[in-house]
Amino acid sequence: MAKKLLIIGFVWPEPKSSAAGNRMLQLIHAFQSHNYKITFASPCAKSDNAFNLENIGISQVSIELNNSSFDVFVKELKPDVVLFDRFMMEEQFGWRVAEHCPNALRVLDTEDLQCLRKGRQQAFKDGKPFDDTYLFQDIAKREIASIYRCDLSLIISEVEMTMLQNEFKVDASLLLYLPFMLDEVTDKAISNLPKFEERQHFITIGNFLHAPNYSSVLYLKETIWPLIRKKLPQAELHIYGAYASQKVNQLHHKAEGFLVKGFAKDVNQVMQQTKVCVAPLQFGAGLKGKLVDAMQNGTPCVTTSIGAEGMYGKLGPNGYVVDEAQEFAKKTVELYTNKDLWQEKQHNGFTVINERFNKRL
Repeated sequence: MAKKLLIIGFVWPEPKSSAAGNRMLQLIHAFQSHNYKITFASPCAKSDNAFNLENIGISQVSIELNNSSFDVFVKELKPDVVLFDRFMMEEQFGWRVAEHCPNALRVLDTEDLQCLRKGRQQAFKDGKPFDDTYLFQDIAKREIASIYRCDLSLIISEVEMTMLQNEFKVDASLLLYLPFMLDEVTDKAISNLPKFEERQHFITIGNFLHAPNYSSVLYLKETIWPLIRKKLPQAELHIYGAYASQKVNQLHHKAEGFLVKGFAKDVNQVMQQTKVCVAPLQFGAGLKGKLVDAMQNGTPCVTTSIGAEGMYGKLGPNGYVVDEAQEFAKKTVELYTNKDLWQEKQHNGFTVINERFNKRL
């Protein structure tokens, strides 16, 4: 008899809108490959961008917060495993699962460490360097308590694995390092990608409901893009992302080549058309889906140490990792204009996907 998995989603997966949506589908496929019968439940309203899970054989159920109807639902379902999508869902529903399905294995998918992301965001807002005082806030107590209540927590980044064990003293037996699980980039796929001469312009991409992405675009607009444009006056920066608000759209400036394009229906297509990806993230946590998209599509990338965190291990990056604005612009122009360098960095990206994030490993 097939084992049952219940996933309690913070939101309904939107793989075309966010890395979190992609990550959730990867986890679903991994459980399906082990013949689990999966039910996905969420208290969140469904957007037009939500993936139809029923198309891949997943039952979809809407649940309510603070409502005993969940108790009846979970009791009847009798899942063998419950996967909580971020600690907030474990806080809301974990105790109900423990009470009505005490034998179910409880697994937390942290996505990225919320306490790390929020702490870095607050430090950035305050204009101060990030340190332990920003890390050890109330949200950290909640997140670590959630990790301790679960049987296992899935951690997407090696940096966060180390932080949980060293800073928070979480036992390694409670944690499983599970990064992105991706298809191998084959030689055939590489040969079909547009070449250096067939590409033009720059790209940045990211869901605008995610604060680091808006901050990054603003930084590009005010500081980095004018430096790049001075050297490459014909170049354009194409800005893609779901849920662009009015304040994002107001940044659009055709004369400056700063073009807000909005939601990308096909990320691979827009990524393959452009020559270089830029991701000057100033705060955040976890692994960055935009860098993975760039590597899969053979688009070298310039990012910051925050953007690169947990991505490359001991392998060379698919571009440059730079934190200072002038140097960021300089390296971006260099990558855009030097074919040999561009090809070398592109190759690095394929190696990173195949050696660090290959789902067969």
